[in-house]
Formats: sequence, structure tokens, C-alpha cells
Amino acid sequence: MEQKQMHMMIMRKKLKIGWNRSRLAFGILLAFFILMNFWMISRIQDSGPVKGLKLRFLKSNSSSKISLLPEELRKIGKGKKPQKTAYARLLYKAAHALAENQYKSTEPKDLWMEPYHVVAATWQPCSDQRVWKPSEGNNGYIMVTANGGINQQRVAVCNIVAVARLLNATLVIPNFMFSSVWRDTSQFGDIYQEDYFIDYLKPDIRIVKELPKELSSLDLEAIGSVVTDADIGKEAKPSFYLKNILPLLMKNQVVHFVGFGNRLASDPIPYHLQRLRCRCNFHALQFTPKIQAAGALLVKRMRQKARHAGLLDEYLVGPFAKRRGKIKKEFRYLGLHLRFEIDMVAHSLCDFGGGEEERKELQAYREIHFPGLVELKNTTKVPLPETLKADGLCPLMPEEAVLMLAGLGFKRDTRIFLAGAHIYGGKSRLTALTSLFPNMVTKENLLSSSEIKPFLNFSSQLAALDFIACTASDVFAMTDSGSQLSSLVSGYRVYYGGGNMPTIRPNKRRLADIFMKNNTIEWKVFETRIRKAVRQNKRIFARPVGRSVYRYPRCSECMCNTQEVTLPFRPR
Repeated sequence: MEQKQMHMMIMRKKLKIGWNRSRLAFGILLAFFILMNFWMISRIQDSGPVKGLKLRFLKSNSSSKISLLPEELRKIGKGKKPQKTAYARLLYKAAHALAENQYKSTEPKDLWMEPYHVVAATWQPCSDQRVWKPSEGNNGYIMVTANGGINQQRVAVCNIVAVARLLNATLVIPNFMFSSVWRDTSQFGDIYQEDYFIDYLKPDIRIVKELPKELSSLDLEAIGSVVTDADIGKEAKPSFYLKNILPLLMKNQVVHFVGFGNRLASDPIPYHLQRLRCRCNFHALQFTPKIQAAGALLVKRMRQKARHAGLLDEYLVGPFAKRRGKIKKEFRYLGLHLRFEIDMVAHSLCDFGGGEEERKELQAYREIHFPGLVELKNTTKVPLPETLKADGLCPLMPEEAVLMLAGLGFKRDTRIFLAGAHIYGGKSRLTALTSLFPNMVTKENLLSSSEIKPFLNFSSQLAALDFIACTASDVFAMTDSGSQLSSLVSGYRVYYGGGNMPTIRPNKRRLADIFMKNNTIEWKVFETRIRKAVRQNKRIFARPVGRSVYRYPRCSECMCNTQEVTLPFRPR
């Protein structure tokens, strides 16, 4: 009996010791998460000054310049203090959620896959199919100087190819206009393979590298053969070119389009002419080997030297792609185009939390680069920044982008490739992104100084590298659906992706409504609403009438529906 009681006492002591150890382990784990949260938040609040504005990220909107301390953030997180700074409360909750989810093995369903894969996979590329005879190009020569950055220039090239076929003209290899904004001297041959371009389109149009000698000496302006963008309406119909440009071409044998860009309508346009534009964009324009090689390095390093290439690598980097195969989970990465350069910010007429100093700086930029917008603002009643925000007309701020990614369920250790030029506000504006997602890198981080040196001072060539890395990514997220880079990247992924290359295209109006509840919304509700808003924008639909084939290639001119599934047109 005594032995039995002794045995029971020993068992109770062991259970008590085990319980105490479990409580201790739980306490240590809880302390780790708390320390992780405070470390992440401290990185957010310790940002440096924004270049040119002397601002700090998460600075109080009041006149006080005292930064929020962790204790204050804790109170904000519990709702005990009124909100003073943009998204501080939600950023706190996002940091907490990321720390909690860091070691979970599962992620939300459809995060890394196309939720409507079956329908998306029915559409396959077919714009390379031709049914017409080559154009002799004997009505004269067309020269073109395209404006804008690389993405606007790409659209211009495809448009002018279609115009050349329409007018039965010979196209001279395009020139690119020097821009005071982009400050890039790159020409067509510095970005794309000229000989490949000429040979691939030979069954469609005749292309030469320069004018014949007898025409090169002509004063085109004197004879009236220079056509500027002011002479052509935006998205002009084919009938305009047949009526106004063809007679001029037949008379002078040469026409030079200066400042040419988005000057050919998406609809109505003859079926095979539309297919030619698709063929030019998705097949004829191949980056130079120098760009392909550097782009392959970016993708390789983002995937940490995975054995196989992604679905689109061969189309993007050609001979520099690895053997095609399935990318394992541990090698996946997210491409993010954060459209937040100063030109975009200034043109939007929105506020971004910088107060009077920010407004003065953006106004000064507009007066130099957008004088027409300044005049419009001075003479016309424009919507208030709050109205623009609510209507989804403002670009997402970096703080909003990181909240969207965290709300969607991306883990803290997700590898993110950040595309874009100089972010307005500098590195400090990216503090929220780099703190909550520390594995975020840019092309400048991934390439050595010697590898990136050939591209420095050539913004278009640097943008081509961003195009490759974003297009090849396992998931691509944009912050502004109106961006040309984002549009071209998403269209390329649709065209070649076979329904396996998901794109996150946020509805900024819906997101604005969610962000407006920053002071009261709980994180679980925030996650649910963000995921619903993004998923709704992933629906598969055919190209709406009048919309770009470069962005929406799901149409019979560009892609063939293998199962003849009729997709609805999405209203404009």
C-alpha cells in the first residue's frame, strides 16, 4: 500500500514537472513572437528621411515630430489610442500575422496558382499563323520615331508594323526618341534583335535598316512628309491612314512619323491586321543577347539556381534558358511592379501623406514636366485627392502594397523581385516592404557591379531586365493596372502561360474602401476582404472591345480557344 502511494506521488511530481516545462516552452515561444514583432515594427519606424521631403515613414500627421515608440504601437494595435499615422495600426497587425505564420507549412489556396486554370488553359497562342501573302511594300517608305519609355515604344513598334502592312509600305527600322524624362539614348538595335525582327516579319511586311540613298537626302519637313503625334488622333482608325497618309506616301515616297505612339485603334481593325500586331509583340520582338543573358542571371538567382526553367523562360531569354521543367515550391518567387515613380505620383494629383512639403515638390515637378496638367488644374475644378482615392484613381503606396501582400497570405520569407525605377521617397519609403518581407531584392541587388554596368544610364535596357524577371515570376503582382509595363507583362503571361501564370491585379477602388477602415478593421476581416477583392479580379474573360491586345490577348486574332469555350466580354 505504501509502495502504491509512493508511486502515485512520484507520478504526480513528474506530471507537474512536465506541465511546468510545457508552460516554460510556450512562454519562450510567445516571447520570441513578441520580440519578432517589436523588431519588425522598430525597423519600420526607424526609416531615414525621404529624399527631398525631409519626411519619415510612419511620421505623425500632426505637427509633432516624435516617432511612434513600440509601446505606442502596442496601444494602437489594441485600439486604445486614436490613429495618427497612415496605416500604423494595420502594419502592426500585419507584422504580428507574418510572425505567427512564419513557420506554418500551408498557405492560402490558389495563392501560387491560377484559380480558374481549366478555363484559362483552353486558350493557346496562335498569332504566329499566317494566311496572307507577303507585302511588297512598293507604295513607299515609312520611318518612325517612337516616344516614351521602352513599353510605350514597344506598343508603337507593333502599331507601325500594322500601319506599314495596311499601306503596303516598306518599314525602316524604328528610331526611339530621346526623352527628357527617361534620358536614354538606346535605339531599337540596343534593345531588340534587328535581324530577327526583319526575318520573322518578312512574310508580312518588307523591313529595311535605312532609306535608299535617293530618299535619304530629302528635306522631309520641307516637302510635308513629317507627321507628328499632333496630326493623328489617339487610337486613329485604319481609315484615317488610308485617307490621309497613303496619298502623302504615294506622292513623296516617304513619310516620317515623329512622336508616334498609341496612334492606332484597337477596334475596329481588320482581323489579320490585328493578328499581325499580336505576332509582332509576342513573337517578333526578341531582346538582344546582352539583355537576355543578364535577364537569365536575374531569374536564376531569384530561383536560387533551381535545376529547371520556368514556363516562359525560353520565350524571354532564348538560348540562355535552362531545360524546361516544373519549379518546386522552395524555388518560387513573386514579381512585384511597384509603380510609384515621381512622374506617376505627380500626374495622379493624389496625396501620399507628405503634407505641404510633398504638395510643393509635386507641384514643382508638374510645372516642368506636365504644364498642360497644371493649366487644367488652374482652370478646371478637379476632384479632391480624397475623391480620387475613393474612386481608385491613385497609385497604391508602398505601405498599401505590403498590406495587400500580407493580407493575401504571402509568408514573411517569400522571395520578391521588385521592379521599377526610382521609387518616390527613396529607400525610406520602402521600409515597410523590406521590414515585413526581408527577402525582397531588385536587379541592382542581384547583379554585381560589373554585370549591371553595361546597362547603367540606359533606363530602357534596365526596364527590359525588369520585364524579364517579372514575366518569368511564378506570381506577378502589380500596384497599378494602367501601367504599360504591368500591362505588357500580364499580357505576355496570359499568352504563353497556358493558364499557369497567375497575376494579381488589384481593384484599387475596392482596396481603397478596405484601407479607409484602417482604424477599426480587424486583421482576419481585412484578410478576407483583400482576398475576395483580388480573387474577383482574376476572372477569365475575353478581350473587351476597344481594349489593347497586348494586355488582353484572349481573342481569336491572338489566341485560339482549343475547346471553343465562349468567354464573356468584360465591360469597360
